[in-house]
Amino acid sequence: MLQFESELEGKHAQFGYLRDKLKNYGFCLGGYWDYDRGFFDATLSKKDGETIYLRLPFVVISGVLDSDSAHIQFKTPYVIKHVINYGLDFDEGSLLEATGFSQFQTPVDKDGKIENKHKWVQAGEQVVEKVLQYLN
Repeated sequence: MLQFESELEGKHAQFGYLRDKLKNYGFCLGGYWDYDRGFFDATLSKKDGETIYLRLPFVVISGVLDSDSAHIQFKTPYVIKHVINYGLDFDEGSLLEATGFSQFQTPVDKDGKIENKHKWVQAGEQVVEKVLQYLN
């Protein structure tokens, strides 16, 4: 995980408005959200089973996250790399995977080593600059 400082940290936004605007840049609400916190994820690179994401974590400062009117405050953004499993999972979820009831397999490495760190931090900073246009 590569955290980087940006002007985004501490900024406030209305959740629904920003979620709709960020779709234009490939962002989606990360899967592990809760009513008081979450993150927006965007893919920076996807190659050979490795995906590098820009993650914009936030906390809800008023309302609840499943409401478009919730207000959020951003935390420190970071870049993370997931390495996916091309084979079958042979754990308790294997039957779900094989039968198609589970959409995603568990990554082999949720926080894989990121090569060329400066490149990915710079890519993340460029995307954050685009996000900031909706907050200023």
